[in-house]
Amino acid sequence: MDLLSIKDPSFLKKMNNEELVELSVEVRKFLVEKLSVTGGHIGPNLGVVELTIALHKEFDSPNDKILWDVGHQSYVHKILTGRAGEFDTLKKYKGLCGFPKMIESPHDVWETGHSSTSLSAAMGMAAARDIKGESSFILPVIGDGALTGGMALEALNHIGDEKKDMIVILNDNEMSIAPNVGALHTILGRLRTAGKYNWAKDELELLLKKIPAVGGKLAATAERLKDSMKYLLVSGIFFEELGFTYLGPVDGHNYEELLENLRYAKKTKGPVLLHVITKKGKGYSPAELDTTGNWHGTGPYKIETGDFVKSPSKGPAWSALVSDTVSRLARDDERIVAITPAMPVGSKLVGFSQEFPERFYDVGIAEQHAATFAAGLATQKMKPFLAIYSTFLQRAYDQVVHDICRQNLNVFIGIDRAGLVGSDGETHQGVFDIAFLRHVPNMVLMMPKDENEGQHMVNTALNYNDGPIAMRFPRGNGWGVEMDAELQQIPIGSWEVLKEGTDAAILTFGTTIPMALEAAELLEKEDYSVKVVNARFIKPLDENMLSSLLGEKMPILTIEEAVLQGGFGSSVLEYAHDQGFYGAIIDRMGIPDYFIEHGSVDELLEEIGLTTETAIKKIKMITPKKEKRA
Repeated sequence: MDLLSIKDPSFLKKMNNEELVELSVEVRKFLVEKLSVTGGHIGPNLGVVELTIALHKEFDSPNDKILWDVGHQSYVHKILTGRAGEFDTLKKYKGLCGFPKMIESPHDVWETGHSSTSLSAAMGMAAARDIKGESSFILPVIGDGALTGGMALEALNHIGDEKKDMIVILNDNEMSIAPNVGALHTILGRLRTAGKYNWAKDELELLLKKIPAVGGKLAATAERLKDSMKYLLVSGIFFEELGFTYLGPVDGHNYEELLENLRYAKKTKGPVLLHVITKKGKGYSPAELDTTGNWHGTGPYKIETGDFVKSPSKGPAWSALVSDTVSRLARDDERIVAITPAMPVGSKLVGFSQEFPERFYDVGIAEQHAATFAAGLATQKMKPFLAIYSTFLQRAYDQVVHDICRQNLNVFIGIDRAGLVGSDGETHQGVFDIAFLRHVPNMVLMMPKDENEGQHMVNTALNYNDGPIAMRFPRGNGWGVEMDAELQQIPIGSWEVLKEGTDAAILTFGTTIPMALEAAELLEKEDYSVKVVNARFIKPLDENMLSSLLGEKMPILTIEEAVLQGGFGSSVLEYAHDQGFYGAIIDRMGIPDYFIEHGSVDELLEEIGLTTETAIKKIKMITPKKEKRA
């Protein structure tokens, strides 16, 4: 059928299983072709084609609520709800979002770009349904990797205790992004081989009912016999002990099994967990054979070969630069330990894990645990390196404050994907970490201007012994600068003048330094002498240099690829006030007070006015007009 003609999922009600199989083939072909051009989360979506179609055939979205945990596996859902024609714009500026988005469709009932939230949200929806006396099915779809998140376990406990009617779909593909880890993963492994014990319980009940009555003793023991089956057939009975009716495991690519179990779940009172086994990347061999996570989310690729189409880059990937430097230092210091919350591939720690397997920990999607685990290591004089994306560090805020900073422990936090990340959009933009870390006592926060300074900052961090220290670094690659052979230590709180000037000063760091230098050079042609400072330490500030600038009454412009409220510019304003520089002229550029959607980084910078042109305009506004020199 023509996927572009789909308006809503109602057409599925009339299709038989053979037609559904044909539709699955068409959907997979569509995804492989479209994502080869735009990039996107190809592996997760190829794995849930049949599951998504079965859910929309058996249930009535949006009255029945389908919640996609993480949300990167919602592409098939988007096709079935009338958005196939927008896939050429997937993850592009003003185009189709790569995650569920309520403004796109009433079928998107929950927005998420982080894992382990769907069960809590589903519990809220189920409670609202019951309070209002409405009738609907609530269907959170959660991956097995997301169950390592503490929030998911908290929700499972609550749902089981309240006995709310809900059908939890456990999409078990044995991977989240990288291969899953942990005891829960082991439990699911045993369940995969256990068979359908609920069907066995029902068959036993029917058999007992057919036996002529032989007194009350058999009737009294029948229920216990049924319950004993699960102990015989299932190792662990983890979910049943939490209060769920467990169904499965079910072949997630077999419509007969899927639909039969979904119908059975609809008739079951209380919370049901349907365990569905799927194959990530199914139907496209490069993605299907992937065991490392490289095909979880990709850029453009060549369909015939599976080769990725890579953009030319001058320097090393920032994640690789940081992890390689950590590995270099770990060869001489056995106290260095690397920790990641389920991102060994994205954080480029695979090499470290292979070289130092006894000092590498992937704790699963458990950012809070990762932070406190690092704190525990630090109490024993180890040197933990916590590699974590900026947007995921938000989830560990309390642990950073309470367990790391309050105890002033030597934990090095590598904040990956700091700043705008582009196509993944508002759930992944790394723009809040300065604001939520800067005000925490004992924290040192820094960001390098290039990869050479980056390697020196890593060395500085792992040799710092006075408390927690964090280094921000962006997504993508470095500039290709010359690298020093010997690692150095940078004095904590020291800034660097990159260009001298006498009329005004730009204070900035990281990715916005080229913008500042370009603005200063263009202003030079208009007879404005602008100093550019690499304010590489966001906390502590270089108070000597800042006091000197303020004392000279030099107008200051701060630029940061982060939120303005509570950001670096705010700290400069605070310092000027606290030190009594009441006449200081300070202006700021940064991320405004709203969530930035998806698009290329350049498009987003243009949208919010974080550009060279804006910097030039602001410098002219805050600098007293001077007569042009002869």
